[in-house]
Amino acid sequence: MRGADLLVEALKAAGVTRIYSLSGNQIMPVYDACFEAGVEIVHTRHEAAAVYMAEAHAQLTGSIGVAMVTAGAGAANALGPLFTATESETPVLLLTGDSPVSQDGRGAFQEMDQVPMTAPLTKLSLRPRSAGQLGNAVAKSVRTATSGRPGPVHIALPFDVVEEDAGDARVPTAHELARDAMALREGDARLITQAIAAAKKPIVLCGPVMSATRSGDLKAKLQQALNAPVIAMESPRGLKDPSLGALADLLQQADLVVTLGKRVDFTLGFGKTGAFDPAARWISIQPDMKERDRAHLNLGERLKMNFHADPRDAAATLIETGDGSNVHGEWLEAVSSKLMRRAATPSSSDRITPDQLCAAVQRKIDATDNAILISDGGEFGQWAQAGITASRRVVNGVSGAIGGGLCYGLAAAKLFPQSTIFSMMGDGTAGFHLSELETAARVGAPYVLVIGNDMRWNAEHQIQLRDYGADRLIACDLSDGRYDLVATALGGHGEFVTELSELDGALERAVNSGKVACVNVLIDGLPAPSGPSH
Repeated sequence: MRGADLLVEALKAAGVTRIYSLSGNQIMPVYDACFEAGVEIVHTRHEAAAVYMAEAHAQLTGSIGVAMVTAGAGAANALGPLFTATESETPVLLLTGDSPVSQDGRGAFQEMDQVPMTAPLTKLSLRPRSAGQLGNAVAKSVRTATSGRPGPVHIALPFDVVEEDAGDARVPTAHELARDAMALREGDARLITQAIAAAKKPIVLCGPVMSATRSGDLKAKLQQALNAPVIAMESPRGLKDPSLGALADLLQQADLVVTLGKRVDFTLGFGKTGAFDPAARWISIQPDMKERDRAHLNLGERLKMNFHADPRDAAATLIETGDGSNVHGEWLEAVSSKLMRRAATPSSSDRITPDQLCAAVQRKIDATDNAILISDGGEFGQWAQAGITASRRVVNGVSGAIGGGLCYGLAAAKLFPQSTIFSMMGDGTAGFHLSELETAARVGAPYVLVIGNDMRWNAEHQIQLRDYGADRLIACDLSDGRYDLVATALGGHGEFVTELSELDGALERAVNSGKVACVNVLIDGLPAPSGPSH
């Protein structure tokens, strides 16, 4: 069999049935192998979109997401979302076409040293030099991506390598593809649970991998076992994450902070005593040495214990060790109440407000039992994350990058065609990958894109207002674009809403259209809500 066939069979052994891709010369042998093996290719309009779709696929399934693009500019276009996947701790495998090994240094078509480009953005970057190496490359990449702190990996595929015969090379086994467990020792788990039980106001902060979407009820079971608040953090706004209400106030009260896979970085104010009680003790559980060192650097003597473990495996051990004794009942209730608090900005115009739009979407979500929420970043994205809840959600993540939400919605629709899916984004964000509405229409992926259209890059507009004043606003205005008409032209359904009374009907028609739909809503450009300061 060809190297391309070995590659695809190895992916199938890892459970891969779908690849998000944009075609190109060097990856045509892999396309041919996918045809033979029955692996679906979702063909996108931009390389970055393929990686974003793979990211959402991984988060929603708990398995690796695969994107494949061609060489040269195709590979370069895919780089940005690798940073997003790194920060969101998502296992994504990026496959890139590459010029032939036999022509290295000769100036081949689209010759480019890809590994040094992707290495800073991935956990592992490989360029196999013979067809027989492809199976092992897939096994090593999948295992690396899913183990410890999950993240993206990259394999460059030289054209002659995927074309040549793989000889007697074998497909990797399930054991070779499985993630490596990294458990917490029982004695260490007892030390942690005893410290939590002894504290008056303990709090456990988790990274994105412990969100309910990715880990199911693991976080809830851990909170029950420890009888202490367990909070997953996914936002670049960190302590000011509007979906976590008065989190900043809570952390100033905590006398013990346990970081379970949560980085002690800018999202936690670097652990500085201005954001936390100076007397608070810290315990860190991290899957890699880099983050253990970072915790030491930022916390100093306040860090009392520092353990090496996968947060998922550590949670399982802590659940077995914890006794669920109700020693922090009042604290748990106080935390739950404060996480629900919001401080919204009153509107001074006659336009629909962001919270009114979010409330309308929430009503639709509440009316179904299989809804999925997608939320991009930017100012309107923060409104959506603060004001809308669903049992499963995918957000733009700690990187703060915007533009992936439209692609996330498509991946969700392909995975869960019976679900009602809302992808929330601002009008600035919508411009990144609007052409993927054609992809969604073409591949039959119905979901509802809701655009909060305030006719500006509102996050930056709010920064300018705050830091420079209303008389120094520059380069943030946008037009009242008819994104709904674009959706219709590309094969979807469009709705344009300017009055609050029209909103529920427009959303209902969009859901019932059976197509990818865009509901373009003119809104008042208000600053995103945040938790109250008292």
